[in-house]
Amino acid sequence: MDTNRPLHVRFPAELRFFLAPQYRAGGAADAAPDGTSTLGHVVEALGVPLTEVGGLLLDGADVPFSRIPAGGGTVDVRPVARPQQPDGPLRFLLDVHFGSLARRLRLIGLDTAYHNDMDDPELVVQANAEHRVLLTQDRGLLRRKNLWCGAYVRGTKADAQLDDVLRRFAPALRPWTRCTACNGVLEPAAKEDVAGRLADGTRRTQDVFARCRDCDQVYWRGAHHAHLEAVVAEAERTVVAARTPEELRG
Repeated sequence: MDTNRPLHVRFPAELRFFLAPQYRAGGAADAAPDGTSTLGHVVEALGVPLTEVGGLLLDGADVPFSRIPAGGGTVDVRPVARPQQPDGPLRFLLDVHFGSLARRLRLIGLDTAYHNDMDDPELVVQANAEHRVLLTQDRGLLRRKNLWCGAYVRGTKADAQLDDVLRRFAPALRPWTRCTACNGVLEPAAKEDVAGRLADGTRRTQDVFARCRDCDQVYWRGAHHAHLEAVVAEAERTVVAARTPEELRG
């Protein structure tokens, strides 16, 4: 095995922000094989979590992440194809920094677990046990070997983060069906059943209500409903734009 010749690893534009500053402009870096590290390890050592990698080419041929390079050659890193479709129902788990994103995902009807006090090992345990996609901006968390499925979320504001998640997964939306507070399922509620919990103005002006099966939170079309409708409409447009022609025909 000739480990004297370095690997030349090339990254597409959408993954270059993960790289160290000196490699971002050119989108490539050299790595010295050590005879034991896999190509997956090499890519992660350069800063890119494998959750963001859709495949590897070694000198133009598809190779698994587990390949141990003999030395030399060019590795082309391919991004995850969008829309991504994990096995089974699409459900999410968000890390502690994504409270606002969690509320938006629940608003549009996506099964979204979120806790503001859960540490990294606990997040991985829940993601694996419930087959949830773990959404985070923590690269170390995404590099945990036993994580079932994860995704790095781009954006610093909740609206941009929501756009990125929808473009990546193009999920089926069911707006107004989940509690934004706890993720429980909403069901219609008769006005007389919730009237005692309403302010006088709400009782006078509102007649349509929903209630969470889990936490008993009551919902109605309040002062912010127009803004929420705009969020939902934009989400629906984003999902349509993200889907392939085959999915749209189906």
